[in-house]
Amino acid sequence: MTALGIGAPVDAIRGVRIATSDRRLLAVDSPVDLLLADGRIADIAPSGALPLRGEVLEGHGAWIVPGLWDHHVHTVQWALAAQRQDLSGSAGANEAAALMADAPVLGDGRRVGSGFRDVRWTDRPSLALLDERTGEIPTYLINADVHSVWLNSAAFRREGFAAPVDGTLREEDAFEISRRLNAADPAVADVAVAEAAHRAAARGIVGLVDFDMAWTAESWARRVAAGFDAHRVEFAVYPHDLDRAIAEGLVTGDPLTGAEDLVRVGPLKIISDGSLGTRTAATGHGYADDPHNHGVLTVPAAQLQELLLRATGAGLGIALHAIGDVAVSAALDAFTATGAHGSIEHAQLVRHADLARFARLGVAASVQPQHALDDRDAADALWAAQTAITYPLASLHRAGVALRFGSDAPVAPLDPWQAIAAAVFRTDDDRAPWHPEERLDVETALAASAHGGTASPGAGGGAGLLPGARADLVLLGDDPATPDARTLRNMPVEATILGGRITHAS
Repeated sequence: MTALGIGAPVDAIRGVRIATSDRRLLAVDSPVDLLLADGRIADIAPSGALPLRGEVLEGHGAWIVPGLWDHHVHTVQWALAAQRQDLSGSAGANEAAALMADAPVLGDGRRVGSGFRDVRWTDRPSLALLDERTGEIPTYLINADVHSVWLNSAAFRREGFAAPVDGTLREEDAFEISRRLNAADPAVADVAVAEAAHRAAARGIVGLVDFDMAWTAESWARRVAAGFDAHRVEFAVYPHDLDRAIAEGLVTGDPLTGAEDLVRVGPLKIISDGSLGTRTAATGHGYADDPHNHGVLTVPAAQLQELLLRATGAGLGIALHAIGDVAVSAALDAFTATGAHGSIEHAQLVRHADLARFARLGVAASVQPQHALDDRDAADALWAAQTAITYPLASLHRAGVALRFGSDAPVAPLDPWQAIAAAVFRTDDDRAPWHPEERLDVETALAASAHGGTASPGAGGGAGLLPGARADLVLLGDDPATPDARTLRNMPVEATILGGRITHAS
């Protein structure tokens, strides 16, 4: 669409159509020109009304929206997934084990696969089955939800864990295995992150919130020093690094030294329960195939409140993983008791009474719309007895809760248009929409996909199409208000602009 290539500065954009509600501030509904200066939008006017100087990006009638964010990414794990055996299509344990028998051995001597969903399998994982297929090469299969890992005996010996009969580690033990697998040589990991970031820019991504479980402040400083400039980052810390974060004076929102324009400190991430697929999300009613199982709260209430108090006192916001309704209620209790601020991540099962508490406390709901579609069959089967709202979007929005969209990549693909389409249409196959009462309109979904989500203040924080807002922009080949789910999911991205600089051009 343009002769300007990746990395080129942009001083003006000619002839684009505003796709968001910001168009209502203009007196005309025809194409507009944008003037950019110092990384921000300087002015917007009907096309041809202002002289355009410097480097001009020709819009040719493309639709323009604010740059898109993914508010929940496990960055290194997402980037390394391209090097791992894809198990997302495996129909059972036997098939997954067979795929791993032929998987390539990585440079560290391991075989690693990811993306399977054993909640859909009729046969079950076992240590003996995986040993039979994979022999003495340490082999690891990471569940799509990352809350469990299936290993063979060679892998258990290498990692120093006792091997259960089913060969599966869950929750904190599984997270530890993932941390070890993700601790790749920085040269390898940084190349993978850079390549993945360019793929994300091609889908309109200008920023992400990084929830890698390692200490990533040094990693991001190193990447930026080496030339990384594909998107903005807000990086989280975990409780095991809270003392270090406080000692180093990290405060949510502050720029990272040496990477001021691109990387900022994010929240403290706490995981307070499990997941649906691992049957460990903490729920008020039992799981249909195991009625006495109500999942687990992994952080006791007193400890959770202590973490929130310490983080808040140090200036850190909170990102609190809570999937089941019991976990969501406990999370809101902790926010209430401590005065902490931040988000609940996932919120896949929410009690009706907690909708108002969410809004009253000002706690954001950081949600992943594609999860609702990936999990719809499992939720219908395993959560059939639950009385709370499953995968609420519209209910939270109507209650006045700020929504932030993400992917949880690599759990779901890092593609904001997949999340937007899932929220708007609530189906990604030939079936009718799942819980259509929870559908959102496209403008709300777009707002939830911009920095800060639906509570973003536009020019003040930078997520609007207004003078003074950051020049983080995306030019689209189709109108996102399309009534066609396939078009929205596969939205053509003509150009992505970060702070007035092109990061993707078709």
